[in-house]
Amino acid sequence: MNSEKVMLENCSGRILAQEIVASFPQPRFDNTAMDGFAVRAVDTVGASADSPVTFSMKGVIPAGEPTDIVIGKAECCQIMTGAPIPEGADSVVMVEDSGGFGNDRSVDIIKEVKDGENIRYCGEEIAEGEILINPGNHLDAGEIGVAATFGYGNIEVYRQPKISLFATGDELIEPGNELKPGQIYNSNFHVFAELSDRVGAQVIMRTVLKDNTDSLKEILSEALITSNVIVSSGGVSMGKHDYVRDVFLELGVEEHFWKVAQKPGRPLFFGESKGTLIFGLPGNPVSSFICFMEYVWPTCERMMGLTPGKKVTARLLEPFPRESEKRRYLLGKLEMDGLEIVAKPSGKHGSHMFTSAVGSNAILEAPKGEKVLNTGEEITAKLLPWCELK
Repeated sequence: MNSEKVMLENCSGRILAQEIVASFPQPRFDNTAMDGFAVRAVDTVGASADSPVTFSMKGVIPAGEPTDIVIGKAECCQIMTGAPIPEGADSVVMVEDSGGFGNDRSVDIIKEVKDGENIRYCGEEIAEGEILINPGNHLDAGEIGVAATFGYGNIEVYRQPKISLFATGDELIEPGNELKPGQIYNSNFHVFAELSDRVGAQVIMRTVLKDNTDSLKEILSEALITSNVIVSSGGVSMGKHDYVRDVFLELGVEEHFWKVAQKPGRPLFFGESKGTLIFGLPGNPVSSFICFMEYVWPTCERMMGLTPGKKVTARLLEPFPRESEKRRYLLGKLEMDGLEIVAKPSGKHGSHMFTSAVGSNAILEAPKGEKVLNTGEEITAKLLPWCELK
């Protein structure tokens, strides 16, 4: 994946592909943080409400305009927040500590100020040339505001992966319709679309494919041309009508692997065709969700210049079942117990039981093994990217 220039107003949620560098110091010039009077601090010594010090007025400096006023002994000028500090002045008296703004040729100051008081100095926040945001950062309100502050009208961002989503099965119907005998609602489609949006991919196709090779070939041929990533749900197992893998191979897809030693998600297919990556995920909802998060999500992140999130080690609060020949995955809950991360696997272990996703914030995994992992033992876990560990 490469990058593209995008107008600032269209950058929200995108991934930065360049350094954002300060094109000037911030502030650009010494200016006042308050409405008041620019003075020499030494001239305010002894000023109080009972013993005010009178200053001669040299004029007014509004914000946004240069000035040629020069401040001398016992002289001042009215100055508005953000306006440049005039030559000779070294501090600003707040208007509240004076006789107030008026048209008089003089003003009484009723409070001492220190050298530099109420002045924002050139470059005190940011020096010119300083790197403000590094590549790989999400562009949200803060980052976009900083870029705008330093004059960036367009920004180089990583291209969003173009992803095509497919579900296969004559039995699938859309939620909202009435179920007939033998039918099921198409939930995977909506999960894939939501996850694609969350990771930052651009969904360009989403189609339910019928269980026949002609339909599969027609739609998948187009997707191979227009997509960076293709994700299909179902049709890659050993069933009589599981044609998806066969069609991909007929269309020239190079198979990198088919079937993995994991549960759930064993009939996972991964291939490639002219730079397009193809993931054939199982049809069971928990299987497809876990496979998307373990394989598709980090692939999209890498395409956009991101580093996938790291897995952590947690202490089990309940036993975790293992498989003698397969890596085992379950949805579950991670929490903080003092300084320690603890994990509670979902009690619903079936790959068809997607209600196990409700209340879960992590994917728990254990290597193959003969024995159950017992309470108190360690397990590997990955917090879902949109969840927080509390």
